[in-house]
Amino acid sequence: MKVNTTLTDIAKALFVVNRHAKTAPDPSYLYQLKKQTVAKLLEQNKAKKIGLHFSEHPKLSRQHSTMLVQVAEYYFHIPAAKEDFKTLPHLGELDKTFRNPKPNLSLSQAKRILSSYLNLPLQEAKKKQQPPVSRSAYYTPSSLGQFTWPDKKKRRS
Repeated sequence: MKVNTTLTDIAKALFVVNRHAKTAPDPSYLYQLKKQTVAKLLEQNKAKKIGLHFSEHPKLSRQHSTMLVQVAEYYFHIPAAKEDFKTLPHLGELDKTFRNPKPNLSLSQAKRILSSYLNLPLQEAKKKQQPPVSRSAYYTPSSLGQFTWPDKKKRRS
């Protein structure tokens, strides 16, 4: 099912997926979707590499840089490749005053748009499975017989 989507629709979907990935309990699928989409957009010259920024979250306390990519009027950071360090200008610290426009798009719509663009099957949300109730082979309610309370009449005097 190929849907006609504009570059702006793809950029909005990327923004929504990226925003949700930052807080998701298992963000690997969302980040994979973002990575594949940006790679395809760069390959088709629909996205533009702008430059390098210092990362806000250095790995193992070591500074590293991420590549700033422009898709329509949206900007995204992705890991930089070695050749990017040779060809792209370093922009220094991240500009904290700039914000991408806020799209009005749900996560499910965003995943549908990106999956369609990448010609991938849409991954359905995993249902949370209830852990099986542990039942001991030894104890069942009837294995010990019926419990009876002692008579209240037999009291010490």
